[in-house]
Amino acid sequence: MVKISEGAKNKIAQLMAEEGFNIADDFVRVGVKSGGCSGLSYELKFDHSIGENDKLFEEDQVKIAIDKKSFLYLVGTTLEYSGGLNGKGFVFNNPNANRTCGCGESFSL
Repeated sequence: MVKISEGAKNKIAQLMAEEGFNIADDFVRVGVKSGGCSGLSYELKFDHSIGENDKLFEEDQVKIAIDKKSFLYLVGTTLEYSGGLNGKGFVFNNPNANRTCGCGESFSL
């Protein structure tokens, strides 16, 4: 399961509304793909439709879809949003990652 912090939930709700998505009906798609300086990188986008290989969760009124392959890498991850002076953006706190890059956008197991 992937958890979402309160700050990330608020930012997701704001961004979904700006992009024409409805937080009650649509969802956040979280995934992992090959690439990045550590080998694997995170994907995050909004979506309207569920695939047959997706797992769907709801965390604090936010629906999260994860394909089965990515789910293995993301179990126990918390999605947070940082809006501080050191940069703005979503941050994945992944307990499965053995190594992450300096920017936090990629990882390896």
